[in-house]
Amino acid sequence: MAVEVLLPKIGLTMQEGTIDEWLVPVGAAVAEGDSLLRLATDKVDVDVEAEAGGLFHPVVPAGATVPAGTLIGWLLAEGEQPPEAPGAPTPTGSGTDRDTAVTNVVAAPDGGVGAGAPAALGGTDVAPASAGTGGRLLSSPYARRVAAAVGVDLTAVRGTGPGGRIVSEDVEEFFAALPADHGVSGDHGVSAAPAPQDGAASSPLVRKLAKERGIDLSGVNGTGPGGRIRRSDLDAAPSAPHDSTAPVRRNAAPQPGDVLPLTGMRGTIARRMHASLQEMAQLTHGYEVRMDAVVSLRERLKEEWADGELPVPSLGDFVLKAAALALREHPLLNATVLDDGIHLLDGIHLGFAVAVPGGLMVPVIEDAAALPLHEIARRAKELAQAAREGRISLTQLEGATFTVTSLGGYGVDFFTPVINPGNVGILGVGRLRDGVEWVDDRPLRTRVLTLSLTFDHRAVDGAPAAEYLRTVGELLSKPLRLLV
Repeated sequence: MAVEVLLPKIGLTMQEGTIDEWLVPVGAAVAEGDSLLRLATDKVDVDVEAEAGGLFHPVVPAGATVPAGTLIGWLLAEGEQPPEAPGAPTPTGSGTDRDTAVTNVVAAPDGGVGAGAPAALGGTDVAPASAGTGGRLLSSPYARRVAAAVGVDLTAVRGTGPGGRIVSEDVEEFFAALPADHGVSGDHGVSAAPAPQDGAASSPLVRKLAKERGIDLSGVNGTGPGGRIRRSDLDAAPSAPHDSTAPVRRNAAPQPGDVLPLTGMRGTIARRMHASLQEMAQLTHGYEVRMDAVVSLRERLKEEWADGELPVPSLGDFVLKAAALALREHPLLNATVLDDGIHLLDGIHLGFAVAVPGGLMVPVIEDAAALPLHEIARRAKELAQAAREGRISLTQLEGATFTVTSLGGYGVDFFTPVINPGNVGILGVGRLRDGVEWVDDRPLRTRVLTLSLTFDHRAVDGAPAAEYLRTVGELLSKPLRLLV
């Protein structure tokens, strides 16, 4: 019996996702629990496992962006044909790759995707790349992404898709046929790119990432079909020793005249922050807190925990614990506003902002108020590292009841953070700086920072918000209470 493969909805806020890569070929036997596809969302990329066994038959191509719950494939019994779908899916921003061609979807005259007769799952006739209306080269978005990643000029690639459309496999085959020492070539239109490594079955993108990370693919165990190396396999592979004399590779910074599309993570941030300011009555309080006791305690912990058995908490970790404990006394800040009223939430699950390329993520420390400080420090470090390396899961980004964000490392004293939709408050943390307190007409040097609490005035008035800040300040002034 045919089993539907639906695009999973992972987390409360996910609306759509992109099939970044099918991890098994058409017609391959799949067992329950096998990795089936690489799903890209507005927050993170994650491998999705098959919920049943069978022979895999996709109905949308790699690169397609579709709503959660969309039928994207079938798992069939031997000799079984896929059922007739009531209507063809309408993925956005995708073409038709040869290894993941779409049933009932063919290339439209303008090079887009349109409904029509069934397309063959894997044609073999080679046709030259052709142009659509206006002379635009027919190629799938995923093929263009692969070509850009490895420096291939698509005009030199012969397309094997419908109507001569260039698909990702065409780019990979073209790239693999190039000399290993190729450079910029007018004949091929190719810029310098990593060459395939012997014995390592992998895509050009994987080889490119491996070179950037200093990973020898010959020593990597591939978990894909036929031992093919996938991007997820690189995470478990050891990197080469760092060469301090080698040039540092960085993402190209935006330049004047660039147009940065509001898509993916950037687009989601834009929509959510705009909606937050439109739907809430947001107000920000600034509050200066003394950090002398925290600074002193942290220096002691560096000595007492020097064996490394317990992680030494950062100043930010102290603030995280204080923010969580204060929510116990001020439950109005640990709430959400729904149509029927203000819902005070049971658990205190603390989100904290982490800057990543292209935006930010908010990992969540569950039950933060109940955790000892060293455990908060450990989880915060692990979650932040996973977010920056792209290894974090959607479940680790969901469920925050309150958020803390810091710009102190950038020299910012005070700012107005924007509330994450679903919360009623967010606490901003400024830089640690010198302050002055007068004692008997004498100036005393102190260590202070400014907290910036933005709250939803629909749920919280100014006085309760100020009381919350005062409680956080009192906890930081006697930080021994934060250790347990």
